[in-house]
Amino acid sequence: MSDGYDPDFLGIPLPLPSPARATTRLDYPRFSVLLDEQRRFAAVTGVVIDGAGLLDLARTGEWRLDPRVPADAQAGPDVYSRNDLDRGHLVRRRDPGWGSTAEAREATEATFFYTNAAPQAAGFNQSKELWLGLEDHVLAYAETTDQRLAVFTAPVLADDDPPYRGIRVPLRFWKIAAWRQGDALAAAGFVLDQSDLVDTRQGLVVPPLGAFRTFQMPIADLAGEAGIDAGALVEADTFVRRGLRPVAARELRSTEDIVL
Repeated sequence: MSDGYDPDFLGIPLPLPSPARATTRLDYPRFSVLLDEQRRFAAVTGVVIDGAGLLDLARTGEWRLDPRVPADAQAGPDVYSRNDLDRGHLVRRRDPGWGSTAEAREATEATFFYTNAAPQAAGFNQSKELWLGLEDHVLAYAETTDQRLAVFTAPVLADDDPPYRGIRVPLRFWKIAAWRQGDALAAAGFVLDQSDLVDTRQGLVVPPLGAFRTFQMPIADLAGEAGIDAGALVEADTFVRRGLRPVAARELRSTEDIVL
């Protein structure tokens, strides 16, 4: 079951955001990865979530390389060994885990391919927990409809990302969640910044007092920073509706700060 991201899942056509850089498309159960083989990370991931059918499964699966692309096109286990970097899921483990138990388990285990990972500073704090819970918050907001989401996530692959073990560590991550609002498309864009947590000048240093910072950002600005064409998601942005475009991104302290 490798059907990949479904652009018609919301009942409104919504293709994957298109990156400016060359990528290789890899389809998995209910999600797809557009892999930048030069940077060895995803430029875009997209997953469809049926909130009404999500299952709470025990964590199973082991990190592994995807045999469909060369090993040196993926940031594999050597990047994460003996340091304070986590294998950060881009498509969250539980997001494609809906439907029958067998289907959900196959889908959640597929999220453990290294093509769906990017290095994040280890440890949790309020802002990182907020980032990990964004889909849940938007899903709860969309509950009055059919509880379906399309979520796109990837690192910002910047040219000045710091070098480390043959890769460059992304310092920022972006996420766009989309859902139906009546007969129209609605969307919200977010950025996670770990710049204060990663210093590779002497191997790898994670400052003890650093913090993840999570922002809600206009999708048009996010797309420019990430180097993607976000298509209809720009016009569907709940953060800029009523013509009141924010001057700058808004840092989030809790889910109460999110504009949906």
